[in-house]
Amino acid sequence: MTQTSSAHLEGLYRYPVKGLSPEPMKSLALAPGETAPFDRAYAIENGPGRFDPDDPQHLPKINFLMLMRNERLATLTTSFDEATHTLTIRRDGKQVARGQLSTALGRKMIEQFFAAYMQADLRGAPKIVHAEGHSFSDVAAKCLHIVNLASLRELQRVMGVPLNPLRFRPNVIIDGLAPFAELDLVGRPVTIGPVALEVIKRTERCAATDVDPETGKRETAIPAALLRTWGHSDFGIYAKVVTGGTASLGDPVIA
Repeated sequence: MTQTSSAHLEGLYRYPVKGLSPEPMKSLALAPGETAPFDRAYAIENGPGRFDPDDPQHLPKINFLMLMRNERLATLTTSFDEATHTLTIRRDGKQVARGQLSTALGRKMIEQFFAAYMQADLRGAPKIVHAEGHSFSDVAAKCLHIVNLASLRELQRVMGVPLNPLRFRPNVIIDGLAPFAELDLVGRPVTIGPVALEVIKRTERCAATDVDPETGKRETAIPAALLRTWGHSDFGIYAKVVTGGTASLGDPVIA
């Protein structure tokens, strides 16, 4: 492995509820074979669903409210209290819903909000789902999603527009590597501070990246631009935690 003098951890995020806003973190305690704590711990089923909390299995994201098809979710900002599992939802800075997701009443409060707010997109009554230790990630493996800021800058140059890295729903943002160097790390080890990772696959992008995470508007064609320019629609990588530890902003990245 080699380290460049500037390769470092630039950002850390978790997404307590699938499809809703990210929470920036200064550090994350990462355990082997696990996701970031509370990452996609909850999801919102779009109508009658197949998720069984007594036998939690990975399901395609089409089962849940998601940015790829439900861009109005991006107009909401959320905060999650991990001690009480209380979710607070705001729109334009004003609180519009609040509920403790670990209780039936709290889930009902949130479900009622989404039943009204997302009415046009629903196939039936929305339902908050959860199972201890389960993550509603887009991939079955428990892992972290990593985005390289140098790759983002190159994509911005090609497209001629500024792009918020949170379009790509990363857990980890790194900087200091060459543009798209991360795509060549599949099968190789990477360390971030004390945390050892193994890169398991590239991230194939979907239309969710076309939604501005601040406005909820769909105004770009990122997968098409990637395919046209580089011959693939990959942007970012997934990595498993091999050796646990606490990753903190500014930690060196060795790849």
